[in-house]
Amino acid sequence: MSHRDRNFTRRAMLKAGGTGTALLLAGTASATGQMRSITMSQSDTVFPKSDRVDTRQVRFTNRYGITLVGNLYLPKDAAGRRLPALAVCGPFGAVKEQSSGLYAQKMAERGFAALAFDASYTGESGGTPRNIASPDINTEDFSAAVDFLGLQGGIDRERIGIIGICGFGGMGLSAAAIDKRVKAVVASTMYDMSRVMSKGYNDSVTPEQRHATLEKLSRQRWDDAMKGSPAYGPPANTLNGGEAQFLVDYHDYYMTPRGYHERAVNSGKSWSQTTPLSFMNFPLLTNIAEIAPRPVMIVHGEKAHSRYFGETAFAAAAQPKELVIVPGASHVDLYDRMDKIPFDRMTEFFRKGLAGARL
Repeated sequence: MSHRDRNFTRRAMLKAGGTGTALLLAGTASATGQMRSITMSQSDTVFPKSDRVDTRQVRFTNRYGITLVGNLYLPKDAAGRRLPALAVCGPFGAVKEQSSGLYAQKMAERGFAALAFDASYTGESGGTPRNIASPDINTEDFSAAVDFLGLQGGIDRERIGIIGICGFGGMGLSAAAIDKRVKAVVASTMYDMSRVMSKGYNDSVTPEQRHATLEKLSRQRWDDAMKGSPAYGPPANTLNGGEAQFLVDYHDYYMTPRGYHERAVNSGKSWSQTTPLSFMNFPLLTNIAEIAPRPVMIVHGEKAHSRYFGETAFAAAAQPKELVIVPGASHVDLYDRMDKIPFDRMTEFFRKGLAGARL
């Protein structure tokens, strides 16, 4: 039985009985710099643990007072070196035990400290009500991760980058635009969540449809206020037959042993119905030209339905910038397909972009 199959069947037992290997790892810190030891369960990830990497669970607080939980991946041979670091998040509706953790672990194998974290209101991170999103707060989550990384003694705070995956690709670009501490940013298989929520796929939503959606969601707020809690949409990534291939691909990742995780919104849970409101009003990518002169890399699959988000963002970004199109790859292939994700290109990009890196 594969690691993923075992995890798929064991997660319920982990929740009920606390099985799995718990590691006590010392030396983590909150965003205020206070040291603490935190226990984490390694068997909770959907990918195998690397024997070349140590992992610590950490907690830190964003500017809105929300406690975020992340897994910090460190190369085992890091002792005595101040490492370049990466903050990693996404996809939108995923948790750190899925793609972001895999990316972080692979980059730690290549010599980086890499922090995969759960966004506000999701996973193990704080915030109520649950399963909501915000273009501002989720952009802030990246900056809070940079706060944390910059306070760690073994990390060079002048060499911090970002990797945003899927919907957090857009959030990562937004964070880099305003947070000048971020020295380089990669958006992998990115979505622009404000664009897709306000305009639909391929910008197909008409002004009349947008007006109707806003009317409906505005009135939903009265219903939520009366009940004292938000209404939620249908379960994510369930199939009824006849769906587009990219929706089938989402199901094949989030709803099977390949990538299922019980804390992920995308694994059969639901977003609040009013989550789109702020995204429909606040474009994420307005200022990404201001990332320059810091470098941008946008990675997309040749066959990805979302490829146009990356190409539009690439056109809007200023030099230096790179657009990497992975031959034959779909959107979801870049979540976990090791023969598709260009980790070597990313390593080269961050080695150059995080000035002075010696990996």
